[in-house]
Amino acid sequence: MALIKSVRGFTPKIGEDCYLADNATIIGDVVIGDQCSIWFNAVLRGDVNSIKIGDRVNIQDGTVIHTLYQKSTVEIENDVSVGHNVTIHGANIRSGALIGMGSTILDHAEVGEGAIVAAGALVLSNTVIEPNTLWGGVPAKFIKNIPPEQSMELNKRIAKGYIMYSEWFKSEEK
Repeated sequence: MALIKSVRGFTPKIGEDCYLADNATIIGDVVIGDQCSIWFNAVLRGDVNSIKIGDRVNIQDGTVIHTLYQKSTVEIENDVSVGHNVTIHGANIRSGALIGMGSTILDHAEVGEGAIVAAGALVLSNTVIEPNTLWGGVPAKFIKNIPPEQSMELNKRIAKGYIMYSEWFKSEEK
C-alpha cells in the first residue's frame, strides 16, 4: 500500500479509480484527480506547498514532484504523461503534455498544452514552452512545432496505455 502521509494539517486527496503503487509516497497538500496512476518509487511531496494533479495523469516510476515554500506550486492538468525518473519542481504542466524520461522541469516553468519535453531535457526556471511544440536539450530549447492532432494523438495514446496498465495491477489486488 502506498505511503500517504499528512503534514502541517494537510492530508492528500485521491480521486476515484486511481492506482497507487505499493511504494509510491504522497505527502501533504496533494490533490489527485480521477483515473490517475502513481507508479513505483514516485514521490509527490506537498509538504511546503500544493501539488494539484488532474484526471488521467500518469506519474511514472522514480519521479519526484516538489515545490518551493511559499513561492511555487505544481499544477498538472488532464491527460498528462510524466516519464520515469522525472523531477518537476514548482512548475505547471498543461493538458495533454508529455514529459520525457529523466527530464527536469524547474520552478515557475510552464509546459503548454500538447507540448513534448524530450527525455533528459532540463527546463530552466521561468521557461514557457508553447503548446504543441517539442523541446529538448540541456538547457532545453525549442526544436520544432508539432501539429496539434499529432501531439494529442501520441500523448493521449500513452495516457490511455497507462490507464490500461494500472487496471492490470488493480485487478491483481482484488
